[in-house]
Amino acid sequence: MLNKVFIIGRLTREPDIRFLPSGMQITSFTIANNRRYKDRDGNWKEDSYFFDIETFGALAERVGRQLEKGTQILIEGSLRQDKWENSAGEKRSRIKIVADRISILSKVAKKEESSSMEESVEEPIEDFSSDDDVPL
Repeated sequence: MLNKVFIIGRLTREPDIRFLPSGMQITSFTIANNRRYKDRDGNWKEDSYFFDIETFGALAERVGRQLEKGTQILIEGSLRQDKWENSAGEKRSRIKIVADRISILSKVAKKEESSSMEESVEEPIEDFSSDDDVPL
C-alpha cells in the first residue's frame, strides 16, 4: 500500500523538541500551506491549511537546530494516524505527517538582517533526511 506525502509550507511556530525514554529525539512543528483559486464568480480566494509534522532521530536533531518559524520547506514523508481515548472515554484521532526528508527552500530574514520580517532570503536548497526507524 502506498503512503507518501510531498508538501511545501512555512513553519508556523518554532520546532518543539522532546525525547523518548530510549533517548531518541522527536521534533514536531506545524506548517501552513495555502491554496489559491477562483470561485464561481471569478473572484480569487485563498484557503490556508495547517499540518502537524514529526521527525525522529538524527533528522529531528537537525530540524531542531536549523529550522525556525517562517522557514519555507519541502517535506517528503508519510501519513500517520494517532488514536486515543480522552478522559470522558470518547475516541479521538489525529493525522500527522512523519517526515523522512526535508529541504529548506527559504528562510525569513532576521530583524537585524532586514527591516521587514516578511522579506525572505533565498538560499541554496539544503536537504536533510533520516535513516532512523520511526517508533510505532
